[in-house]
Amino acid sequence: MTNNSDPTTAGPLAGIRILEFDAIGPVPLAAMILSDMGAEVVRLARRSGGAWAEVGGAVLNRGRPHVPVDLKSPADIEQVLALIDRADALIEGSRPGVMERLGLGPDVCHARNPRLVYARMTGWGQTGPLAQRAGHDINYIALTGALQAMGAADAPPPVPLNLVGDYGGGAMFAVAGLLAAILGAKTTGRGQVVDVAMTDGVAALTAMFHGLAASGIWSPVRGTNLLDGSKPFYRCYACADGRYVAVGALEPQFFAALLAGLDIPADRFRQYDPSAWAEMEAVFAERFAGRTRDDWAEAFAGTDACVSPVLDFAEAASHPHNAARATFVESGGIMQPAPAPRFSDAPARIQTQAGERSFDEIRALWRD
Repeated sequence: MTNNSDPTTAGPLAGIRILEFDAIGPVPLAAMILSDMGAEVVRLARRSGGAWAEVGGAVLNRGRPHVPVDLKSPADIEQVLALIDRADALIEGSRPGVMERLGLGPDVCHARNPRLVYARMTGWGQTGPLAQRAGHDINYIALTGALQAMGAADAPPPVPLNLVGDYGGGAMFAVAGLLAAILGAKTTGRGQVVDVAMTDGVAALTAMFHGLAASGIWSPVRGTNLLDGSKPFYRCYACADGRYVAVGALEPQFFAALLAGLDIPADRFRQYDPSAWAEMEAVFAERFAGRTRDDWAEAFAGTDACVSPVLDFAEAASHPHNAARATFVESGGIMQPAPAPRFSDAPARIQTQAGERSFDEIRALWRD
């Protein structure tokens, strides 16, 4: 594994040891982020692979070694427990009760390593009527109210990739919860179980909208609110080449810059007058449809109109701003997101210890 003794390259989590039990969805993303921050993450990979074994694996599994393991083998379970003895944390994504049946539940692990942080990632959480039910991102965000709030009033809610439930409510809360518990363990000497439910995380992400609703300025009717695409100054428009621009001119000064860029008189529309919105949208749509996406990107460059080209993944990697910040990097012949966030004492980098290892090799590297 990478030598983490150099503080200029190690990352802020240098010396933190984490076991990742192979899973899909948010578990590998959380482990990737922790590895990018310098943690020594070891992935316990199913010997048999699985239907999702290759989904995003070239990127999601980057920067950390894996050890093939058969969790139905008593010998392999003993090997895993020996690593748990030396770990600061583990993260798993099985349904409630599975790890207990394998002999790897929190009680067993904490009896061996009282300071261990045991992070459990599920959609519904460890308790509740749905805890044992199957689900995916779309199901989890549906039950939090988040999905109902998205999209146009006259169409079904759109499917927002799996960024909201799996990754926003899942992986990011797993990273935050696991790190918070590690800090607590370093103070108290006691680890704990971190119950990461995507439904809980997504609910937390909707805090602002609950506040707006309590203030009477958020409607439960989809497609009628400020940030749901129903306002002509906060939505996407088609351009002459069939591509799109995103407009986010919420504040008056940005709206004024938008009108100027579209060559519309400053006094033509009052921004927050609902009676003007239908005409405003029609005029904006007609103007944007008259030029290509990249023409508009150039026209609005250097302004605060909050107009951006809607890029695909390949285009995003070569955009001048992203290129200047090295937001995307090539690793292993694949263009992919660079580690985030940035730390002043350690440059963003992908660790280089990936590859298959044996239990003996990991134990030697994790020698106290």
